[in-house]
Amino acid sequence: MSGQHRANITPGLQVDIVLKKDQRTGITTRGIVKDILTNSSFHPHGIKVRLTDGQVGRVKEIIKE
Repeated sequence: MSGQHRANITPGLQVDIVLKKDQRTGITTRGIVKDILTNSSFHPHGIKVRLTDGQVGRVKEIIKE
């Protein structure tokens, strides 16, 4: 599932994010959402979140288990 809609993302979800330093390469980092940082309901590049380990990036994919 895409991470462009804020309504789809809640703290505790496992997601793949793209960190700022990896935007050119598109390398993703997997983690658990701690905080949602984007206020708008939609963002074309993905909703910005903070993971439980402190990393910040935009959600590319929501992982379904």
